[in-house]
Amino acid sequence: MTLRGKIIKGIGGFYYVHTGEGDFECRAKGIFRNRREKPLVGDEVELSPVQNSDRERSGNLIRILRRKNQLLRPEVSNVDQAVVLFSLRDPSPSLPLLDRFLIHMEMQEIPVRILFNKADLLVTEEERERALELQRIYEGASYSVRLLSVRRADCREELLSLFRGKSSVLSGPSGVGKSSLINLIHPEARMETGELSRKIRRGKNTTRHTEFFYLDEESYVMDTPGFSSLYVSGIEAERLRYFYPEFEKFRGECRYKSCVHIGEPLRDCRVKRALSEGEIPRERYESYRQLYREIRDQEERHG
Repeated sequence: MTLRGKIIKGIGGFYYVHTGEGDFECRAKGIFRNRREKPLVGDEVELSPVQNSDRERSGNLIRILRRKNQLLRPEVSNVDQAVVLFSLRDPSPSLPLLDRFLIHMEMQEIPVRILFNKADLLVTEEERERALELQRIYEGASYSVRLLSVRRADCREELLSLFRGKSSVLSGPSGVGKSSLINLIHPEARMETGELSRKIRRGKNTTRHTEFFYLDEESYVMDTPGFSSLYVSGIEAERLRYFYPEFEKFRGECRYKSCVHIGEPLRDCRVKRALSEGEIPRERYESYRQLYREIRDQEERHG
């Protein structure tokens, strides 16, 4: 007898597999070591239940089904979407960091939804206008964006609709409310929520292992450790422009095909003209220019 399921957690050599018959604690058979094949959280697998075991619902993994994708950080497979959570204040959002995350996902062809949390903390008209501006910036780059507060129970159904029917990775910096979001949509998780450091207004990292939480039929969500920096690798500086969707609408309109929208004269670069005319947000362009120079410097150092 074999069962098919999804690995939702891996700890200490054990893999926990969610199946239609319940969750099974499994070991990986030696054949995986021989093939140098490592089971990952998110893998669709076949398992053989172990009879007469002291542990309830235990088994052995016997086959890993074909993966549709794989992330390296965190190590997880078969991701349908990434949901990135930033806060509107405490801590304030770092747009260059957000842009790096978006590029990281674009490179792996994983759709992204952007959530800005802590909308309930905005008290001035200036703060609320800034939040709406952030929404306009990223919706203008073709991303789905929502402003919300995970402290409000009435946003639970809205959040569940975002995750329904998908295997989602929830990412973002520490202290923005990822664990609180998980607890809201999946109370059984009871994840520890960290306090903000009063000095630096950053959150303490409260996520320590890789785990998918089962929400309902075909719906899983994974919280990931918070990050305060993100290095973009595996992309050439000359190709970076293709990962900014708001540039794409002007592709082919620059004077030169090799235009990277940095040092070219305004008259020769359609993207720069769009920037000067307000069609491209200044913050997104400056983020692009900063990252382009960073990648270019790396290329020059390594020949």
